[in-house]
Amino acid sequence: MLSPSIIAFACGLGAGAVLGVAGRAGRFCTLAMLEDAFFGSDFRRLKSFALAAAVAMLATQALAEFSVVDLSRSIYLTSSIGFGGAIIGGLMFGVGMALVGTCGFGTLVRVGGGDLRAIVVFLVLGLSALATMRGITGMLRLALIEPLAIRLPEGTNQTMTSLLAVGTSTHAVLVASVAATLAFWALADGKLIRSRRLLLSGLAVGAAIAFGWFATGWLADDEFDPARVSSLTFVAPLGDAILYIATFSGARLNFGIGSVAGVVAGSFAAALLARGFRWEACDDARELKRHMTGALLMGIGGVMSMGCTIGQGLTAFSTLALSAPITMLAIACGARLGLEFTMTGEWLPAVRRLFGMST
Repeated sequence: MLSPSIIAFACGLGAGAVLGVAGRAGRFCTLAMLEDAFFGSDFRRLKSFALAAAVAMLATQALAEFSVVDLSRSIYLTSSIGFGGAIIGGLMFGVGMALVGTCGFGTLVRVGGGDLRAIVVFLVLGLSALATMRGITGMLRLALIEPLAIRLPEGTNQTMTSLLAVGTSTHAVLVASVAATLAFWALADGKLIRSRRLLLSGLAVGAAIAFGWFATGWLADDEFDPARVSSLTFVAPLGDAILYIATFSGARLNFGIGSVAGVVAGSFAAALLARGFRWEACDDARELKRHMTGALLMGIGGVMSMGCTIGQGLTAFSTLALSAPITMLAIACGARLGLEFTMTGEWLPAVRRLFGMST
């Protein structure tokens, strides 16, 4: 009989592979969706993301409604709202992914396609995430970010419905309304429907998020050793994967490590099938410095905000956590600032352009 940790790893491997294929073959990329919307007025990728969010939320809330998964055991539904971490960490993550050219998930997709720069980003992001969770920069997080959290009244968590104190029937109506609104916006003009790859990748990613909750909350649940339920996110798991590789005999597999390996494997398979696998490297030291700086910001910021564009934007959103929209707004602002910097080469003009000021 397989142990719960092996089951969780296998499920993470499968869910990650779906995202790897969606990222490589389906062109599902969170930075690209923001860049397209900001500078090209092209909202197809953003609509694919919205569709994924609708599917993830609807399926996840159904699992919770039928007591298949206890979402209160996740890291997102805490009894406090980390405004400081969501805003500061989100801004840092957004700037970092603009400097790198992708997020943590996209980094793994690039690794699967043969990008050697992405391997450097993976290592720096993972190690900086570990340091912020358990190491030296963790002291900075505790000193600066934790005091900015707002404690909620006893018996309340940061679920939107809990904060609004709505009943079960109202909760169902709210979930259905939000999901329907997102799906309608994504599909109404037909542009996403005509973009089959983006349509299918949005549906697949949303289903993979819900499957992650099902896998950790039911398939791999161990009643003798209860653990937090989780789904797809790509900041802390990169650090856990590095730690597992380095301390194989003293570590245990989990869903997050499986998802990291799965994304790389799925992207690699998709690249081979499309004959798109090729080795790439940095052009010069300046590009390497930019990638390493961005990876550092993503690792630290992602832990402070308790998630990335996938972890907060989809996984936390599927639980109705208030932190999700706050963090995603901060990430979007940080990404816009970082993208402006990559075009101007200077921070002050980038800030001025961000706020519509004359340069």
